[in-house]
Amino acid sequence: MTTSITDKRVVVLLSGGLDSTSLLGYARGHVREAVAITFDYGQRHRCEIEAAKKVAGLLSVPHVVCDMTAACSTVFAGSALTSPSIPVPEGHYEDASMQATVVPNRNMVMLSMAIAYAAGIGYDGVAIAAHAGDHAVYPDCREEFMLAMDTAAGLCHYKELRIFAPFVEFRKEQIVCIAMAVHAPIEFSWSCYNGRDAHCGKCGTCVERREAFAVAGVADPTLYEATP
Repeated sequence: MTTSITDKRVVVLLSGGLDSTSLLGYARGHVREAVAITFDYGQRHRCEIEAAKKVAGLLSVPHVVCDMTAACSTVFAGSALTSPSIPVPEGHYEDASMQATVVPNRNMVMLSMAIAYAAGIGYDGVAIAAHAGDHAVYPDCREEFMLAMDTAAGLCHYKELRIFAPFVEFRKEQIVCIAMAVHAPIEFSWSCYNGRDAHCGKCGTCVERREAFAVAGVADPTLYEATP
């Protein structure tokens, strides 16, 4: 795994969230070529897919949406992000309750699909916006997981492919600062797990988003339903 994407041809995982939007903006100024890929896996916050389309368009980056709903309706069961019967927990990201938002093995599945796509179009690998703030809750965002996937990517095809994780050691407030520096359109990104007309302001990802802007000293452009 490498944190440098300079002069590479990369497929960027674009969820439509703040981190991946920042990564796409960062990639546009550093890579040789980029294409964004978004996965529809039946997530309840489906507005993030529309956010991804908007962001990719604003950055003039080619964008594809991969429909995985048929398979993932069964495979990704048991998470608050995929099952309407499981409430989205409120509170800080590092609280134990946030484990309800884990979609089992999601990043391995998506990285595998994106690696296959990169191989098919002759690119160098896949860039993902995993960062240090996710490590406490999401095992498949940790550096050791990315290293394992990088090893697999290097062995899966005739040409060696790589996993690029330039934000893996950064906190979210640092990512906000990077986004501002590269003029990434983070005001159009979507984070909230509830997926209503506005960010709920109470779920873990909303709390983390608010904190990131506050710590970075950057005005938060997000419309929230609830005040802090």
